[in-house]
Amino acid sequence: MSIVVEHKKRRREILEKALAVFMEEGFGDATFQKIADRCGITRTTLYLYFKNKRDIFNYSIKQLLIAVEGDIIMVRQDQRLNNVDKLIKVLSVIMERLEANRCILQVSLDYLLYLSKSATDPGTRVRRRTIRMRHILATMIIDGIRAGELSPVNVRNADDLLYGLIESAIFRLTVLNRPSVGELKQAAVLIVRQLQPPAIATKQEIAEDPPGQ
Repeated sequence: MSIVVEHKKRRREILEKALAVFMEEGFGDATFQKIADRCGITRTTLYLYFKNKRDIFNYSIKQLLIAVEGDIIMVRQDQRLNNVDKLIKVLSVIMERLEANRCILQVSLDYLLYLSKSATDPGTRVRRRTIRMRHILATMIIDGIRAGELSPVNVRNADDLLYGLIESAIFRLTVLNRPSVGELKQAAVLIVRQLQPPAIATKQEIAEDPPGQ
């Protein structure tokens, strides 16, 4: 196994154990030494992989966002889907990623609370990390409008509405401690369908009705 591959593998292992420490201790009380102890290594060795506990947290968020963007790219490149179905699929895969990474989300919530106590604006951090996702959603809405598959709505308002579903999913998974957000996936389908022009929406409803109904 190459040195690079081994290094990445060790970083992933450290990340998993560090997140467990964050969950148990809270971000504020978790220390680099506690993380090193959980990993069975010295602090000196831990410094070879991460600069500090904030670096570990930032790396976990970065990996999650990279995975989400990879999912979105695959959906957008799927020629079998029209723009409306792509938008629905993107919202679905984002929520599935969030479900699969509840641990990271819960640590993120604790981290934001930690920042607020230190007089740092957590909203700024959130906006900086999510601006790309919001831009992607806005671009997909524009693509749907240009193709005549979505009504000519206010893009910013539609973007806020769809992103609000993602925020609701995060809230349910962290604050309410729900194991899944299946109902929000269904809500996403209804909302996106409502953005379709009436004629297309009617055809869609007829196509989806089972025979004999």
